[in-house]
Amino acid sequence: MKALIIDDEKKARQVLRILIEENCPKITEIFEAENLLNGVDLIKNETPSIVFLDIEMPEHSGLEILNYIEKEVYNFEIIFTTAYSEYAIKAFQLSAIDYLLKPVRPNQVKEAVDKAVAFLGNSQINKRLTELKESLQDSNFKKIGLPNADGIKFVNFNDIISLEADGMYAKVSTKNDGTILVSKPLKFFVDLLQNINIFYKPHRSYLINLSYIKEYIKKDGGYILMENDKVVSISKDKKEEFLTIVQNI
Repeated sequence: MKALIIDDEKKARQVLRILIEENCPKITEIFEAENLLNGVDLIKNETPSIVFLDIEMPEHSGLEILNYIEKEVYNFEIIFTTAYSEYAIKAFQLSAIDYLLKPVRPNQVKEAVDKAVAFLGNSQINKRLTELKESLQDSNFKKIGLPNADGIKFVNFNDIISLEADGMYAKVSTKNDGTILVSKPLKFFVDLLQNINIFYKPHRSYLINLSYIKEYIKKDGGYILMENDKVVSISKDKKEEFLTIVQNI
């Protein structure tokens, strides 16, 4: 049986490889990839039965795997490896996909692989990943992952002051962590946060948290001043709607 480890940290891949070799005799070949796209290529070329997939990777989160793998074509089980703190565990349990919480322990690896082997041949990977994404985006789930140069920063919705478009990137102003340059376009966050009613898009280049509005200034055509003194423009076609909203808050 083949397995694939997708993790951007070389040491993490090496540790997991050793644990698999020592505790999972059913796995006879192990492949490694340092990022999601290389991992996708290996899935297509080597057709592993089990994929150990890190979520917190630069550029592409492990949750994006179905953007690159055709549905129903590849039959494999995913075991997420993650340094998530306890707040995220319920989301993984809801998804019916197993996970290994770093630092990974031998008994965890064995149990996860045994569970994955039992699922093989009756995989519902697409359904479970969809459920996981929905769990992470549910309004009751209070954090959002911000992919950046160092990895992924997890920030509470309520700590986000504003988001500003910067080409294919976004500048996220936060209450506690300053401004974070995120390797996702603003549209990604507009779609992701559309059901979180504290966020509003007053301009094509901005998404703001209404809780942090400090002042509306009429001069110069009208603009918003946020609590961190960030100036946010308002589109002409949004001004009436915006004023109606803030007057009813």
